[in-house]
Amino acid sequence: MQAHRRGPVRHEQSTLTGPADDRKPHYEAKNCTNLLPLPLLQSLAGAVVGFRGVGERRIPLIGGLVLVILAAIAALQLPAASGAESPTGLRALAESLRAENGPLSSQERANWLSVISLDTRLEQSRAALVRLRARTRTIAQERTEANLRLEIARRALRISEHRLGLRLRALYEHGDTDPLTVVLGAGSISEAIEGLESLDRAAGQDKDFVREAKTARATLVRLTRLLAGREADARRAEESTAATAAALAQARSERAAALGWLQAEQRSNAAEASSLDAQARSLAASQASAAAAPPAAPVAGGKSISVTATGYALPGKTATGVPVGWGIVAVDPGFIPLGTGMTIPGYGEGVAADTGGAVMGARIDVWFPTRAEALAWGTRTVTITLH
Repeated sequence: MQAHRRGPVRHEQSTLTGPADDRKPHYEAKNCTNLLPLPLLQSLAGAVVGFRGVGERRIPLIGGLVLVILAAIAALQLPAASGAESPTGLRALAESLRAENGPLSSQERANWLSVISLDTRLEQSRAALVRLRARTRTIAQERTEANLRLEIARRALRISEHRLGLRLRALYEHGDTDPLTVVLGAGSISEAIEGLESLDRAAGQDKDFVREAKTARATLVRLTRLLAGREADARRAEESTAATAAALAQARSERAAALGWLQAEQRSNAAEASSLDAQARSLAASQASAAAAPPAAPVAGGKSISVTATGYALPGKTATGVPVGWGIVAVDPGFIPLGTGMTIPGYGEGVAADTGGAVMGARIDVWFPTRAEALAWGTRTVTITLH
């Protein structure tokens, strides 16, 4: 029948249509929305340009993964050839799904290696971040101690300067102590020498203490400035390493998501291929059984019978040469003779005007003008009346 040869539900030569048959949603072509969730597609699209952590050189991503996935999407969007639901077609579709798993497996391994590499780098960055934070804390503590020592030195200097000021004031008020007076007032030579040494020592001690306090203060000022610079550098390095670790963690998350999708897609392909193999075996067995069974006796007019009716919506001509249209019904001529009229519940009047290799026994196909109507009808069991 010509209409069915152009892609209706059932074909001659014992074949069935594939995804082009709108009533077989199980084998409809996949699309981009079904294959990849939008966030994952966006993250994979970002893999073409890669990412770069702060202070890190650019990390190249696996662009090949994106290319293979996009190629698989384009291939899956192409409709299957007519006759995909024949045993041979089903097996071919199963093999094509298994063939898809080849590049998917390669990309899975590449992605897995990328995840391992990112895990290593992420661990190293986090360890470096821990070390940098410990170093920053140490420098901050040293700076705090240096500031405390500087404050002590400043206070000591103020005390020394105050004492020196008091001594100078006393000298100004009472006059300078004459060494001759010290000698004449001594009871012995030893006492005179000790008095002179004490006089010199007191004056020198104050001067030395002030000088040393000033030196210590200057040294501590330089130290605190140095520690402040080192602390700022350590905090900048800490921030840079933290940003790099965050970028690596984000990249690792994207790789893990892509890896999970690849694994799930392979499992889905394998399961679907196994299902198709089982269906091919079942279909081949049913066709062999139907071929071996004796032809069914024609059903006489006026008799009501229960049949399985499937809707389809395709243009063309029937096996009897008439164009398809409302009321055209494909039948097994050995069961319902061509030209037999019939009343189909939920459809109306029809006439047996077409045949099909897979329309055998108590099965019929009824024509609809639109795809939506054919899908709405689907496949159902009805009791028809022949006349």
